[in-house]
Amino acid sequence: QVQLVESGGGLVQTGESLRLSCVVSGRSFRFYPTGWFRQAPGKEREFLAGISWNGGSSTYADSVKGRFTVSRDNAEMTMYLQMNSLKPEDTAVYSCALGRRFSNNYSRENDMDYWGKGTLVTVSS
Repeated sequence: QVQLVESGGGLVQTGESLRLSCVVSGRSFRFYPTGWFRQAPGKEREFLAGISWNGGSSTYADSVKGRFTVSRDNAEMTMYLQMNSLKPEDTAVYSCALGRRFSNNYSRENDMDYWGKGTLVTVSS
């Protein structure tokens, strides 16, 4: 049984930083692309950032490019999202996701097979 568990969310002020973590269990992490998504109240889920299965490429949404950094540690089966210069519009539930074996597609919801339950990030002004 594959499980993804996020941590690191919380309440911060504008301009501050947070680092989200997502631990994967139940599946070898090494050969799968990983991604981070978020859903703000009343809005659709949006892609934020992801890394290909071999770590050779990463992609960011324009809304977070230059502020967020995605990474992964295959040995620890953990993915990370470093978020800097946070803004009130970054307030949302952040979820990690695991894609398909050897796939380099990870920016759409239907590219991903497994999801964490999410962690809430609230940025106050």
